[in-house]
Amino acid sequence: MADIKSEAINTKRILAVAGALFILAVSGCNGTRYHYDVRHDFSISFVNSDKVIEEIRDAFSARSPKITICYESGSDNMDDIYPMIDELVMFAMSETDDPREGDYLYHQYGGYRTEYSYEKNGDRFVYTIDIFPEYFTTPEQEKLVDEKVSDIVTALDIDGKSEYERISAVYNYVYENVKYDKVHKKNPYYHLKSTAYGALVNGCACCQGYSVLVYRLLREVGINSRIITGNAVFGNETEYHAWNIVELAGAYYNVDVTWDSHRGTHDHFLKSDEDFSETHIRDEKYSTADFCEKYPMSQKNYINQGDIL
Repeated sequence: MADIKSEAINTKRILAVAGALFILAVSGCNGTRYHYDVRHDFSISFVNSDKVIEEIRDAFSARSPKITICYESGSDNMDDIYPMIDELVMFAMSETDDPREGDYLYHQYGGYRTEYSYEKNGDRFVYTIDIFPEYFTTPEQEKLVDEKVSDIVTALDIDGKSEYERISAVYNYVYENVKYDKVHKKNPYYHLKSTAYGALVNGCACCQGYSVLVYRLLREVGINSRIITGNAVFGNETEYHAWNIVELAGAYYNVDVTWDSHRGTHDHFLKSDEDFSETHIRDEKYSTADFCEKYPMSQKNYINQGDIL
C-alpha cells in the first residue's frame, strides 16, 4: 500500500511502489474503491497502482497545482514514463460513484504537463515525476459550486419522484436559469464558460458548461449520465459541441439543454440517436462497441412519463 504524504500546501506527493511486470496484477482490495486493469507492457508498473490512481484523482478533485509521484526502480524507465502517466490520469478520470468525479473532472481541466527526474542509488533508479494540471476552476470556486448544487437539489424536492420527474426537474432548472455565453464563446482563454461555476454563479456558459452542470445535477439526484462531445451540424455549418446522455428505465437518451435553451424549444430532450445522428455526430470514443454496450441507447424517443414510442 502507498505511503501518501503531503509535500506542501496544495501539493500532492504520492509514493508509488514499483514492481516487476509479473506482479502487476495484484488485488484491488487494498483499501481503494476501484480496481483498474493497467497495461502490462511498460518497463515499470506499480503494485499499488489502484492507490496511485485514487490519489491522483483526489489531487485533481482538490485542484492541486502539482502532483508528485516518487518511486524506485531497478531499471531505466524513461521511455515509458509519459505513456504510463497518461494511462494513470485516464483511469483517474473514469466514472465513479461521486458526482464530483468522472466527467465532472474530465471536462473541467485543460490538460497537464509532466516532468520527471531521477537519481542513481547504486544499481537502482529513484524517480520523481511531477504533474502540473491546468484547471478551469479554483478550489474556492468549486466550494461555491458545491454549496449552490446542494441548495438546488434541496429546492428541486426530488424525494419520492420518478426518474423522469428528476430528469425533467434538472433539465428545466438549467433551461430556465442559464443563458448562452455569446460574449466569451470564441475566447480560448476564458475557461469559466466551460464550467458548472460559470453556469451556476455567472448564469451563463457555453455547451460544455451546460453539459457539466446537467451531469453534476443529474448525478446528485441519482440519475446516471455522461457527457458526449462531437460535432454539431446546423445547415452548412459544423461546430464542436457537447451534450448529455441520461439513463431512464434502463436505456439512455440524448439531452441537449444548450440548443433548447438557446433556441427556446424543447426539441432535444430525451431523444434517440435516430433523431440526433444527423445533427450531433459523436467523437469516435463515444461510438465504440464497448461504450455503446455500457451505455445502450434507446431506439425510440421518450415521449412522457409512461410511454416510449
